[in-house]
Amino acid sequence: MAAAEHGIAINDERSMDLPSVPSSQGVEAFKDVIFGSAAGMAGKIIEYPFDTVKVRLQSQPEHLPLRYKGPVDCFHQSFQADGLRGLYRGISAPMAGAAVETSCLFFSYRIIQDAMRAVLHSSDEPLSFSVLLLCGAASGSVTSLLLTPIELIKCKMQVLEAPGYRPSPFALIASIFRQNGILGFWRGQLGTLIRETGGSAAWFGSYEGVSALFRKYSMISPSAGSSPSEEPPLPVYQQMIAGATAGISYNFMFYPADTIKSRMQTEDVSRAAADGERRSFWGVGKALWRQQGLKGMYRGCGITVARSAPSSAFIFSVYEGLRQYFG
Repeated sequence: MAAAEHGIAINDERSMDLPSVPSSQGVEAFKDVIFGSAAGMAGKIIEYPFDTVKVRLQSQPEHLPLRYKGPVDCFHQSFQADGLRGLYRGISAPMAGAAVETSCLFFSYRIIQDAMRAVLHSSDEPLSFSVLLLCGAASGSVTSLLLTPIELIKCKMQVLEAPGYRPSPFALIASIFRQNGILGFWRGQLGTLIRETGGSAAWFGSYEGVSALFRKYSMISPSAGSSPSEEPPLPVYQQMIAGATAGISYNFMFYPADTIKSRMQTEDVSRAAADGERRSFWGVGKALWRQQGLKGMYRGCGITVARSAPSSAFIFSVYEGLRQYFG
């Protein structure tokens, strides 16, 4: 009886069948890629001007007086210099990045969950919260490898303010390759890895946790015999609250790693390294800490958290809505 409950088939030779992969896995993976891409791009349109301000605040050289007094002043100066177009400069790379990031996050999150269920032989039972956190962290670590080159181009485009100098993303790609080779595109990878691994655990964990609370107090539970992925959807407003909480958790907890990463990726533009040498992740972090302390590590965090709440709420609600509508 115990063997049957755990999916172990015992025959005359006492053999054990390995857990099978669901036949619909390919279809579900395709949905994750398409729906995740659509949700990510929609969210990026909403948040991009705020992200531009964040990067400009983060990348101010530590050896010079600060150019911007805060987010509002940065918005004002940026809009005066180049209008709304300047705040959306370089959006082509992050639009592609948002599609890659969000689709990869949802895709790898589902795949890793399926793998964990297969290992734990609990395909009909929900995974524990600690396992979901582990799945989110693993998903973020995978995504970071794809995201760093895209964010490198995005950050360089966002801080270019020289009059008449507007290189295309392709020109920047060619320049980076000439100067640093293929590995140059992964400048700041450690910062992205820390941010995405910890941040994705917080992102998915917060969403799952808040959703579970809503289900508990709304008495929403899966029907008998249904799998965890077939739980009835939450109302849209509850999805958005859970998504907003996820966005705040993702951005606040590991923000210093993102600050250091942005400074590394914009060093050549902002001339943060006066001697022209390329500093390591820890070297940039130590220099920033000596000059500006904890405040410098969290510069631009307020506006980032403010824009991440509606953006993440929109991403989750669009993703869940598409999955519900297209089955």
